[in-house]
Amino acid sequence: MFPLRDHNPSTRTPWVVWTLIAVNIAVFVLTLPEFQSDRRLYAFLMEWGLVPARVLAGEGWMTFLSSMFLHGGWLHLLGNMLFLWIFGDNLEAEMGRAGFLLFYLAGGVGAAFLQIAADPGATAPMVGASGAIAAVMGGYLLLFPRARVDVLIIIVVFLRILAVPAWLMLAVWLGLQFVNGLAGDGADGVAYWAHAGGFGVGMILALPAWLRRGGTAFWQRTQGTPPRPAAAYRLAASHIPRVRRR
Repeated sequence: MFPLRDHNPSTRTPWVVWTLIAVNIAVFVLTLPEFQSDRRLYAFLMEWGLVPARVLAGEGWMTFLSSMFLHGGWLHLLGNMLFLWIFGDNLEAEMGRAGFLLFYLAGGVGAAFLQIAADPGATAPMVGASGAIAAVMGGYLLLFPRARVDVLIIIVVFLRILAVPAWLMLAVWLGLQFVNGLAGDGADGVAYWAHAGGFGVGMILALPAWLRRGGTAFWQRTQGTPPRPAAAYRLAASHIPRVRRR
């Protein structure tokens, strides 16, 4: 299930989301020379990535922030920015620009702390905006659990786009983080507990915004859907000619 867009139009231009995307892309482009050498890349990520064992030794506190803007490759970067673009604009509209920026940064820091708690002796650097974006997804679930999200379903050669409730797509994603976190040994280099932790931190940090709107009364008024008319999309017809059987 790969999300493509949601049906939850924003009421304002998401300047903070766009700025975060631009900064992440700019930082990645500036770090591309480090990828020319494994040795240089390792030294760079050890310096600016978040290393749990190093943090617990009292060093590298600035890496809580710097690691959130580093990525391990184009796919890592583009996947994170897609999730931020889909889910971030609505939270920015609800929280305000300054509030959303603080929410995003706090979510990333909270996710990093939970990854450290899960694997305090880890010596591999953790990089990426995934923890902060997981917090955005947790906040989105709290405020808009039944907003529709278009997802691309890929099963071998079968491809199809379906509109599903946000709670279903996000629950599947969160479940995968727990399953992989419990079953994995960290060999794949993915910080699953930072993802799951960030998601939970995001729900907690979004509670004030949810309560200001009435809490459960807000859900009852909106039925968990966006508090404004949902965006309607129509998939373009395929230009591939149809071949009929004879």
